[in-house]
Amino acid sequence: MTEIELIIFDCDGVLVDSEIIAAEVEAALLTEAGYPISTEEMAERFAGMTWQNTLLAVEKEATIPLSASLLSKQQAVLEARLDADLKIVEGVKAALSQIRLRKCVCSNSTSERLDKMLTMVGIKAVFGKNIFSARDLGPDRVKPKPDIFLHGAAQMGVAPEAVLVVEDSVHGVHAARAAGMRVIGFTGASHSYPSHADALTEAGAETVISRMTALPATIEALSEWSGSLSA
Repeated sequence: MTEIELIIFDCDGVLVDSEIIAAEVEAALLTEAGYPISTEEMAERFAGMTWQNTLLAVEKEATIPLSASLLSKQQAVLEARLDADLKIVEGVKAALSQIRLRKCVCSNSTSERLDKMLTMVGIKAVFGKNIFSARDLGPDRVKPKPDIFLHGAAQMGVAPEAVLVVEDSVHGVHAARAAGMRVIGFTGASHSYPSHADALTEAGAETVISRMTALPATIEALSEWSGSLSA
């Protein structure tokens, strides 16, 4: 097994505790539009997906028309909630300071939102220019497609098999595995649900952690395991 050279972080639900905010906003909008859904179910089924793809999935399943205005309405309500309520995931700053491997961010969020959120919680400088949005790659290239992970690895000059991804969503794990990368699942943000760890494992996560404080040691253990297998 190839030695780990790069850690790719998802952003929402891994670095910043934003997935719970999005789930609350989107569950309320869908319920109001005639598709009753709880915040927990929203997080379990649609975390890691763009709002547009979520609406398409709901329309297909429920055969109910959803207004195009929901796209802009979600953005306005979510931005206001993020401004008021966004917090860093507990333990992230300490974990980042302990991880000596190269790092980058690969996310479905827009570049503008990534810049805003990472700046708000004080960790943008850790990643510098190595913050990549799937939206910048072109239409329909978001997770669960592997494109953003492959793009991030290419920008960092690292082969996919030498990358370890930290992901909180099933869709994100599927994307990383499709890119040929190893994955650590993370269940420590506020949107986690009872079967979260099992779902990430079934999707292909090599191991799952529930506290960010465990990440540096987990990376070290997986690195040592890679070394012993390749020796």
